[in-house]
Amino acid sequence: MIEVAPQKGERVAKLMARAGLCSRREAERWIAEGRVSLDGAVLTSPAVVATEESDLRVDGKPLPEREPARLWRYHKPAGLVTTHRDEKGRPTVFERLPPELPRVVSVGRLDLTSEGLLLLTNDGGLARELELPARGWIRRYRVRVHGPLDTAALAELEQGITLEGVSYGPIRASLERQQGSNAWLVVALQEGKNREIRKVMAHLRLDVTRLIRVAYGPFQLGHLSRGAVEEVPRRVLREQLGSALRAKTHAHRRG
Repeated sequence: MIEVAPQKGERVAKLMARAGLCSRREAERWIAEGRVSLDGAVLTSPAVVATEESDLRVDGKPLPEREPARLWRYHKPAGLVTTHRDEKGRPTVFERLPPELPRVVSVGRLDLTSEGLLLLTNDGGLARELELPARGWIRRYRVRVHGPLDTAALAELEQGITLEGVSYGPIRASLERQQGSNAWLVVALQEGKNREIRKVMAHLRLDVTRLIRVAYGPFQLGHLSRGAVEEVPRRVLREQLGSALRAKTHAHRRG
């Protein structure tokens, strides 16, 4: 059997996204529009691999040098979608960020009506690394609910639950305070599937009226004001990310 050597390099769209020019989806569109060339030839397909040494150009200009990986804490207000472009024309997180920020992507998402801590980074690879369930980071939330509260049912969520064929991992939910038919819960989970807290609470006949993420792993919302952005110091990144950040730094130096 003939062994085929693995192809070196990465897809052009990935390199463009890493350089901070656009998302991968936008890169594919730019390629279709004939705006991207590789070693002097205009590309017609995104299924092309290049290396850091290739002469990759967009609109005739070489890709900008990659910045070191950076991370920001952002206090997302309710009413914004976590996407760069919304088909329904709703306001997005990225439209409201300070103009001095480089192009960033989010680490995970918060849905339209959720608020609180959203991590942002200029490095898509780092974002995917921080989203991995294997990292074991806990997401913590304060959740206001309306309805009949059953503390025993809340405690059972720590065993995990399956709803409509979807299995959810252990959820730690405890009562913070109760005011009549309204209550504030403290909820912690590891993976955070799409609308997980809202679906689980609905199963318990509880209507979520407010959902605030207060922590993502070691990073805290703290006293960050609504709509504010604050960069995580490089020292803190090194302490929390260790080898993952060192790998990013080495890749940047090689580039």
